[in-house]
Amino acid sequence: MDGYNEFVKEFANKIFQALIKDDRFTYLVKGLRMSIGITLAAAFLGIFLGLLVAICKLRGKGVLAALANGYITIIRGTPTVVQLTVIYFVILSHSGLPDFVVATIAFAINSGAYVAEIIRAGITAVDRGQMEAGRSLGLSYSHTMRYIIIPQALKNVLPALGNEFIVLLKETSVAGYIGTQDLNKGGLQVASITYDFMVPALCAAYLYLMLTTSMASGLNRLERRMHRSD
Repeated sequence: MDGYNEFVKEFANKIFQALIKDDRFTYLVKGLRMSIGITLAAAFLGIFLGLLVAICKLRGKGVLAALANGYITIIRGTPTVVQLTVIYFVILSHSGLPDFVVATIAFAINSGAYVAEIIRAGITAVDRGQMEAGRSLGLSYSHTMRYIIIPQALKNVLPALGNEFIVLLKETSVAGYIGTQDLNKGGLQVASITYDFMVPALCAAYLYLMLTTSMASGLNRLERRMHRSD
């Protein structure tokens, strides 16, 4: 019993040192806000970029299709942290942009390649008769894609897109490599002060888990609502 009480006392002291003393929990709070902000901004830009790349790839052979294929191959074939490093220290090294903006651009470019393949698969899964029906009604190719094909494709690939955004959230944990105050970086800052990684690491892991499970739960509710609308 004495050993248990000693363990509880020591663990409570670790929590006090890591979170309460000198308001060190604010490092995690700031990091959480930054991670959420990067994820939301990168997800929005990634969808836009992925949609453009998917359409370019589906248009057939040509310069745009070759560029789209090259972009997807390079991004999917290299680690995220390497892409982040190259964009920050090489491509945008003299841009003067804030770390948040650079991180958002890097993660959007990374996510866009995966979103492009997801959307492309969704578009090809739509029955070809839908395109023929739209064109027969006098709609142009772009209008048929915008009003008929893409809405159906996005509905079909919603689960895959949701999983991609969950992965994107977890990938933002490497944003600290360029000095961005993300959630993982906040935990490391607390650990560098207290010389104890257990509590800040567990807190960061718990917050990531809560965010990903909340996203998954929201995605499941959205899927059920869309199925009811069918």
